[in-house]
Amino acid sequence: MKKVLLSLSIVVSVASSAQTITLDKIYSGYYRGKGIAGIASLKNGENYAVIERGGIAKYSYKTTQKEGNIVDGNFESYQFSDDESKILLQKESEQIYRHSFLGKFDVKDLKTSKTISLNNGNFVQEPRFSPDASKVAFIADNNLFWQDLNSGKITQITTDGKKNQILNGLADWVYEEEFGHARLYEWTKNSDAIVFVKSNESEVPEMYIPIYNKQLYPSEMRFKYPKAGEKNSVVSAHLYRLGSGSTTEINLKNFKNYYIPNVIQTAKADEIILITSERTQNASDVLKVNTKTGAVKKLFTETDEKWVETDNVTMEFLDDNSFIWGSERDGNRHLYLYDENGKLKKQITKGNWEVTDYYGYKPKTKEVYIQTNQTGSINKVVSKVNIANGNTSIISGKDGNNSANFSGNYNYFIETSSTAQRPHTYVLKDNAGKAVKELQNNNEMLEKLKADNWVAKEYITVPNEVGDQMNAWIMKPKNFDPNKKYPLFMFQYSGPGSQQVTNSWDGGNGLWFNHLVQQGYIVACVDGRGTGGKGTKFKKSTYMQLGKYEIEDQIAAAKWFGKQSYIDKDRIGIFGWSFGGYMASLALTKGADVFKAGIAVAPVTNWRYYDTVYTERFMRTPQENPSGYDDNSPTTHAKLLKGKFLLVHGTADDNVHYQNAVEFAEALIQNKKQFEFMTYPDKNHGIFGGNTRPQLYQMMTDFLLKNL
Repeated sequence: MKKVLLSLSIVVSVASSAQTITLDKIYSGYYRGKGIAGIASLKNGENYAVIERGGIAKYSYKTTQKEGNIVDGNFESYQFSDDESKILLQKESEQIYRHSFLGKFDVKDLKTSKTISLNNGNFVQEPRFSPDASKVAFIADNNLFWQDLNSGKITQITTDGKKNQILNGLADWVYEEEFGHARLYEWTKNSDAIVFVKSNESEVPEMYIPIYNKQLYPSEMRFKYPKAGEKNSVVSAHLYRLGSGSTTEINLKNFKNYYIPNVIQTAKADEIILITSERTQNASDVLKVNTKTGAVKKLFTETDEKWVETDNVTMEFLDDNSFIWGSERDGNRHLYLYDENGKLKKQITKGNWEVTDYYGYKPKTKEVYIQTNQTGSINKVVSKVNIANGNTSIISGKDGNNSANFSGNYNYFIETSSTAQRPHTYVLKDNAGKAVKELQNNNEMLEKLKADNWVAKEYITVPNEVGDQMNAWIMKPKNFDPNKKYPLFMFQYSGPGSQQVTNSWDGGNGLWFNHLVQQGYIVACVDGRGTGGKGTKFKKSTYMQLGKYEIEDQIAAAKWFGKQSYIDKDRIGIFGWSFGGYMASLALTKGADVFKAGIAVAPVTNWRYYDTVYTERFMRTPQENPSGYDDNSPTTHAKLLKGKFLLVHGTADDNVHYQNAVEFAEALIQNKKQFEFMTYPDKNHGIFGGNTRPQLYQMMTDFLLKNL
């Protein structure tokens, strides 16, 4: 359920020159921002590559000047072989789910200029160079293959792949969505073996979605979707040796083996790491597989009384095969150093803050490069930490949202940064954080917004009923009068570990919120219990009761705002998408006495309808925790609805199924509740395409103007 599409899509039209932020301007691209696409450092540490119109361009870190194209042509993405002698070029693609897609690829030898088409030019999934750059593995029709780049010969590794039954080296729907990646295979360091996961989803219940698309008889989209408490794919790990062409199953019977979410290469020639867990996801085995013998050794087990972040694994092997591991075991996400046998050597980072991203390790200086929130839970900064002595220094800006793309030798990095007041800037910096040159900014867009009376977010804290100070932002009209009463429109997402209150640029819904502010609304957002950035105690407080404490905090926040002199407590509304739609639905039922109007887009309405991996991570199964599921379902509380309610869903939503909206709508109908219900034919969880988004946001705006 993570990474929900909440930004505004863009269509082409001509913008007006009125001094306001209009929906027409938002969708015309008038406020379109600039970025740098596909940054990748070259191994020499002196150059980086980016995708440009006409080719993959090469730039110098030292001079910031373009030195020509590595490859000419237009490509969607690329990846280099480890030695950078070859480049894999994605020419076209067809999206499948959120991460998975079919693609057509060429491999170009950068020394000889010879180009070879992968799989004879046919579609493949998840191609990956072997470490010696002589081969590429890929998946086609749920089977695993490898292609020799010298002869062009294709070798088929598996033959039993079949849609909705057997997948080889490829994640099924729920693995892809909730573990965050589609590839489930890896080469050994010496390129002579591949370890892959086989998923048998034949017993997983099948979801089918009608696709209308102007057909006389609707067609069907069918795929395996394990809902909470139902059967998952049966997974197994397999070892394929290129020399013999043999495939053997890896014996995991003595270890946790219900899920195998990660396959990781080590620094040694004949080893692969498997990370496995049981269904409860509160413990993960870290297993080392000897790919010569097939023997399996457990390095250690990561445990948590609630859940282990199986979707957010940090593991990097150093030259001596010791490794860096990310864990929440001390109450915040930090880094730990282990020897190659799984013995803990030391905790690398410490403090009442979290490591939010990991960039890499520089052996020469013994420094790790990370992103953290050590300057405050709404900020993210880039830091370097010396493993030997623990010395830490921030090398990015200290406010706002700062991320980095480092050079191969870690002597330079491109900093991407923004704040609530400043859109994204791209600055080349040296290892100490000193700016070398600004590569790009969005000052022109910002000037357009300022000319149209744009307002920035202000950051505050709001108390809940148990004494927490919750992070919040608020947007007030330009001519704000503290003696006037304003209607309040609240936005939130509230899902586990998420953050909507960050000191960063919001070029998506932030533009719509500005439009609403110019209509006389105050807009606010509060991150309550269950959200991220404030440690595991705050994040995991909602365990087994997803929705209960989150909606209590949104109700408490609305009441707090209602006591402020400038808020009309009788005109408070709320909006959310996906998990946020679930919260908006609860707000208009359990919080019916507080909220006058609400908009729920693509909401979960009972966690029984959502997938196993995500839901059970936080709730266990419905069989174990029936009251946790039903007591926190807006369908259960449909009889409480009082205010004006708009329910929105796409019929082809493969993530949060249309069934959720239908079931909630039926409960409201049977309780004689009046509400508005908008269906988007053949649209998925993002609800976009053509004029869909402009129509949706105009409808929501009209709903608010009429009812709030």
